Amino acid sequence: MNELNLKISNELKHQTKALESDSRFDSKRKEKVANAAKQFESMLTQMMIKSMNQASGGLFGSSEEGYGNDMFDTIFEEKISTYMSDTKSLGIAEMLYKKITGETMPSELRFKMTDRISPLPIKNDKPDTINNIKPSSSALERLNKYEDHIQEAAKQFGIDSTLIKSIIMTESAANSKAVSSAKAKGLMQLMDGTASDMGVRNSFNPQENINGGTKYFAQMLRQYGGDIKLALAAYNAGPGNVDKYNGVPPFDETKNYINKVLSYLDHFREKSL
Repeated sequence: MNELNLKISNELKHQTKALESDSRFDSKRKEKVANAAKQFESMLTQMMIKSMNQASGGLFGSSEEGYGNDMFDTIFEEKISTYMSDTKSLGIAEMLYKKITGETMPSELRFKMTDRISPLPIKNDKPDTINNIKPSSSALERLNKYEDHIQEAAKQFGIDSTLIKSIIMTESAANSKAVSSAKAKGLMQLMDGTASDMGVRNSFNPQENINGGTKYFAQMLRQYGGDIKLALAAYNAGPGNVDKYNGVPPFDETKNYINKVLSYLDHFREKSL
């Protein structure tokens, strides 16, 4: 039996200073680098799974035990490795991307987010009310106070900072002391149970709240294969409802919520161009 010895070393943790962004890479080249990095991660993951399968005699057994078992093993290895790579299981793609470009891989490249995500249809609602919503100047002024915390969370959890801002604006209009009727608290409106699970001790502490909310959203994004609408639906209505309805729950409140986040996202992306 052939043994495959793999050694993965994160050279980035030995850097004494942050890598500088490489100006040679425009948006198209960055997308190519991201795709190549994800393909490499998928290939490496498949090699690891194959090695484990060989050590255990194969998931479906040897070819002598059943016709086509080796083929089924190969199909499984390919599919599961692609899924693991797409859901950011290992972080190898991000490491390679940062090593090459000097930047953190943005979530729209990791999860193939589109430039414009179509809003969801809502009964008895005026489209312009939801789809063209803009943040107020006072809300933006409050939001700007937390720019450093947002950027820190974006880098730590691999979520686009504009998406974090959009969730904050939708949840609390950047009011760090906000409390909902359901007792959700702070900038990203964390329930006490969720806050505790995410390691947040004080939901009214802006840095803790942003870190906890971003960490939870990143988990939802991974859980639903990078589908931003499903991740937002889970953030708003809970993953149980997303699973129950096998998609965005048929709640106008949740659809309204998703469309507000997407509208803010368009606004912040336009401003960043």
